Amino acid sequence: RKKMGLLLLLIICQCAINSIKTQSVSKPNMILLMADDLGIGDLGCYGNKTLRTPNIDRLSKEGVTLTQHIAASPLCTPSRAAFLTGRYPIRSGMAAFSRVGVFLFSASSGGLSSEEITFSKLLKQKGYATALIGKWHLGMNCESSNDFCHHPLSHGFDFFYGLPVTNFRDCKPGQGSVFLKGVQKGLVIPIQIAGIALVSLAIVQYIGLLKVPFQALGYFLLIITISVVVLIFFFYHFRHLNCFLMRDRQIIQQPLSYENLTQRLTKEAMQFIGRNTDRPFLLVLSYLHVHTALYASENFKEKSKHGLYGDAVEEMDWSVGQILDVLEKHNLSNKTLVYFTSDQGAHVEEISSAGEVHGGYNGIYKGGKSTNWEGGIRVPGLLRWPGVIQAGAHIDEPTSNMDIFPTIVKLADAQLPSDRIIDGHDLLPLLQGKVTRSKHEFLFHYCNAYLNAVRWQPGNSESIWKVFFFTPNFSPEDSNGCYDSHVCFCHGGFITRHDPPLLFDLSRDPEEKVPLTPETESHFYDVLRVVHQAVDNHTRTLHAVPNQLSWDNLLWKPWLQLCCSSLFQSCYCDYESGGSPLQVHLG
Repeated sequence: RKKMGLLLLLIICQCAINSIKTQSVSKPNMILLMADDLGIGDLGCYGNKTLRTPNIDRLSKEGVTLTQHIAASPLCTPSRAAFLTGRYPIRSGMAAFSRVGVFLFSASSGGLSSEEITFSKLLKQKGYATALIGKWHLGMNCESSNDFCHHPLSHGFDFFYGLPVTNFRDCKPGQGSVFLKGVQKGLVIPIQIAGIALVSLAIVQYIGLLKVPFQALGYFLLIITISVVVLIFFFYHFRHLNCFLMRDRQIIQQPLSYENLTQRLTKEAMQFIGRNTDRPFLLVLSYLHVHTALYASENFKEKSKHGLYGDAVEEMDWSVGQILDVLEKHNLSNKTLVYFTSDQGAHVEEISSAGEVHGGYNGIYKGGKSTNWEGGIRVPGLLRWPGVIQAGAHIDEPTSNMDIFPTIVKLADAQLPSDRIIDGHDLLPLLQGKVTRSKHEFLFHYCNAYLNAVRWQPGNSESIWKVFFFTPNFSPEDSNGCYDSHVCFCHGGFITRHDPPLLFDLSRDPEEKVPLTPETESHFYDVLRVVHQAVDNHTRTLHAVPNQLSWDNLLWKPWLQLCCSSLFQSCYCDYESGGSPLQVHLG
């Protein structure tokens, strides 16, 4: 009887321990930290010796460091769409067929479709408090200036505090323009054509070869004049129209002020955590750092060894430390999964008008933002959850930012959608050391809507093959980017197609320096055959969806413009600076 009683007691104790363990890995809090344009080589935990990132490095020491963590796209908008949905952006219509691959204006009609299921929607249904703080860049309105069809609150977030578009150079006076060169180039030919047409019509009218009604000439002149006036008005007021801060659906600062901006974002994040200590929460803190225009508060300005860029990185690291500290303050560290990444690699072409480097460092990796060379898509991947996932572990398996979707959905006890393909895979078995190989045998690397490259890790090999169907034409040719155009493009004269495709083995050549040939690699054609078959299989899973980044969806539409005063009052207000609820600028 004593033995039976002891055995029963042991069984009860074991059941209690298992129950505690189950609770600890069920419905944890989730904090997802995303930098903007941060290079993998900018962090101490990835080898940087001169930038000080102790708080981000702490995530590495206390958690798992993914050394082959891949962004689903090398551009902001499609990468973030993939992150939120767990799906390649081509599936959601968030991959462009035109040259422009991201949203540029707050009053564009494209955005993340309401048909898409985000992890925030699924976690909200499971009782999570959900917040997005910082950059959104996935659209705002569809048909009117207040339908908010693409707004974060329409995609499962309870709370939004941040920028609807992104942080442009044009948003900060004195930092130059990302549009000016392109607009100048784009306008030269149309203006020349219009001028020649007008002069020609006047000549044939004067010499009597053709009778052109003065009314038609008048309309022609009127259309040209209106077009020029609208264009001048838009770019003169670009900062007011596109660079503003929102709280939920209300504009609270237009234009955006950079004064203590990171501190404000961090404070909002800390307050959100403090409001939700007694219920599970999802916090996506999407930093503006280190996208240009670069900025840093007085406490960080001129403190790093790498100019304003380094100041911005170190200020972001401070913010990460504040988030970790508030978790400790509320005894939430062991109940919270923290993830840190960047939406894509560093923007190597970013150089200020004064010649200062404003782009980051991608370590040993080639290329950067806008390219599918490793420098454009291999990003930091740090995950910490004390007591649940390994501490101090490094995993060199192919993983994706799309993997966060199934990972946190499963942890929240929610069901993955069964009516669509989810391209991400649950990371938890890998993070806990229960498996040693990634579920990603293939990863498909898109340049906008064009399949650019494929990564293949065979199950029976240590090789990681990467096949390029085309590569961007760097300018200058011997450089590491497309400096003449500021970013690399994906088609036409901007690329070189390869037949046969370029082949690299990243396990031997992570810098992608020397393409393999049939003479140097005996499996050359075998690898290409397998990859082509994988592409065929993948392509068959794609279905036509509305193109959210078509020219029609990208263009500025005045009737969609958000404005806290009126267009004629320069869209000016400031609820953030402690003034009156609405301060209208009449100048």
